[in-house]
Amino acid sequence: MGKIVRLQGLGTYVPERVLTNAELARMVDTSDAWIVERTGIQERRIAPPEWRNSMLATEAARRALSDAQLDAQKIELVVLGTASPDMMFPSTACFVAGNLGIRGVGAFDLSAACSGFIYALSVVRQFVASGQIGRGMALGSEILSKITDYQDRGSCILFGDGAGAAI
Repeated sequence: MGKIVRLQGLGTYVPERVLTNAELARMVDTSDAWIVERTGIQERRIAPPEWRNSMLATEAARRALSDAQLDAQKIELVVLGTASPDMMFPSTACFVAGNLGIRGVGAFDLSAACSGFIYALSVVRQFVASGQIGRGMALGSEILSKITDYQDRGSCILFGDGAGAAI
């Protein structure tokens, strides 16, 4: 069986800069209508060039902690789903935990692209349900603007930057 697991807090973060379909149309052979018809996307958010993925994820994590009215020291595991880590190692989850002042807990990344957050949430849920931890944080965070080819109409219309967190 296992413990009942519930969400205690949620947080999201997107950068301020908006990249519109009209701007993309000036970069590649596309239009707002072409993009919206195929994807439903009207705009995407883009982080400043000097930002790292962990910065977006940390802000989403802070907002989730605030929503949960919880001190970061209560978190026993940080799992981050991403395809765009700060670096290969240490994991971006380690940077997020450090930014939050969380020490001595498990922190690791999962690389599963679009489904990364769902896998992170599932892993944290399993740790809590099994009784191995009392509380964990799952994050999904991408800073795909750093690796997007803005000359490739087939992919540049899809990707932006943002993060979400669940406790």
